[in-house]
Order: sequence, then C-alpha cells, then structure tokens
Amino acid sequence: MAGPTDLALTRPPSLAPLLARGALLSPFKRPGPDAEFPRTRLVLPGLRVDLARLAAYERVCGFPTGENALPVTYPHVLGFPLAMRLMSGRDFPLPLLGLVHTSVTVTRHARMPASDAYELSVYIEGLAPHRRGTQATVVTEVRGGRDVVWESRSTYLARHRTHHLGGTARETEARKPLPEVAEWRLAGDVGRRYGAASGDRNPIHLHPLTARLFGFPRAIAHGMWTVARCLAAHGVPESCHLRAEFRAPVLLPGTVTYAARDGRFELRGREDRIHATGDVYPV
Repeated sequence: MAGPTDLALTRPPSLAPLLARGALLSPFKRPGPDAEFPRTRLVLPGLRVDLARLAAYERVCGFPTGENALPVTYPHVLGFPLAMRLMSGRDFPLPLLGLVHTSVTVTRHARMPASDAYELSVYIEGLAPHRRGTQATVVTEVRGGRDVVWESRSTYLARHRTHHLGGTARETEARKPLPEVAEWRLAGDVGRRYGAASGDRNPIHLHPLTARLFGFPRAIAHGMWTVARCLAAHGVPESCHLRAEFRAPVLLPGTVTYAARDGRFELRGREDRIHATGDVYPV
C-alpha cells in the first residue's frame, strides 16, 4: 500500500473549530478496524516555539523554566493541532467525542533547543481492532534540518461493540508496586492551566459541570499532563525512549502518589489504583 501523501501547511491549525467540527460529526461516524482513514501526512515547516506558552507549560508540568531546551513531551503539544485536523475530518472513521488516548511512545534522538526552527509532520499510521473497539495510531515526527530529532506514536481508542476475540483483558502485571517517591495534591484548576498552555481545551478537563456531561463526576487531568509531571520529577536523558500507558482518569482536585525506581514510574491513586505507568531509558 502506498504511503501517505504530503500536504504542506503554512500555519498550525486552530484547535477550537476542529474540536467543534469533530464533535458535530461524531454521531455520524461508523468506527471499525477495516474502515478507510485519511492517507495524508500534514507537514508544517519552519515552526518556531512560542516561548511564553512553553514557559506556562513548563510551570504547570513541573519542568525547569528558562532553559533553552524543549521538555521531552512538548513536541506532542506542537503536533496536537495537526493530529486534531486529521481526526476531526469527515474521512476519519472514529468519533472524536469519547476518543480515549490510551498510550504514547516517544523517542528523542537529540537535545531540542527552544530557539530553533523545526519541521513538524503528523499522519495516521493505521487502525487496529481492540477488545473494546477500534484503535488508531497517530505518528508525529519533528525534524531539525534533515534529521528526525523526535518521534512519537500515540494510540487513541474509540469504544464500541466488537466481536473481536483476539485479546484478553489487560494482563495483570505481577510486578510489585514501585516505591513511593512523593504525594501530590492536585488543584482543581490543573486541567484549565494545562489546557491554556497546550491548547487542548477538551471540556472533560476544564470544569466539573462540563465533565459531568461526559460521565465524569469531576474534571479529569489530561493524560499527557500526568506523564509530563512524572517525567519532570523522574528526569529524562538527553537521548531517550519512553513509553507510557494511561490506565484510569485522575479526578481533579485530588491526591495521587508518584512512584518510581530505576527507569520505571507510575502514578497511583486511592487503594493503589494505577492511573499511569511507564518507563524511560537512554538510547
């Protein structure tokens, strides 16, 4: 099968109209692993980082501020508007409403100065059956010059009835819980602060009233915030590979436990419920 066709952009897409379009089209989507999906790679050359937004992101996630270097998770924020343009379109078969970010893997090949210009590209790699529905994989790549300096794969799950029997429930890990490092009390405005810094103003993250419309008792933290906060506390090698899975939502306000050992980390809630888990190591 031929690879995606490049479509060059002149500016990052605006997120608000994309989220609105995706919400309006969601009831008409017919998700399934065999559905057609966009075969376009969106490319944004000459991208420069808004340093004020970067500083706001660093503060809400706990990264050091004022350094001429992008946090390892920040390119995901840069690529998110392009991913939303693809996933909010008529030709994307999964409904944007209710789409769940289930995992992310990142490889950073080199230090990324915040003052440099980059080329950003995003495309949908494919769809796959999942025991709870259909999962899409979105690939983001960042180039500095001709070289890929950062790349990621994010999986997004649309839940629907399925006859897929190829997988069982998530394997229960036999590993012992990681040792506690810190307890974090999360304010109710974390979702709003992260939304302002990242541009991801999904209503489930902003206010209890809007979160209740989607079945949550309170606002929930962004999954990428939970991972970024863990990595800010853990520390990340300059060239690294990381993997994280989002297991359960973090309600805001709330209290969570950050635990880590060697290259592994996790975020736990009450009764040791796992919210996020992952690992990071040098490459």
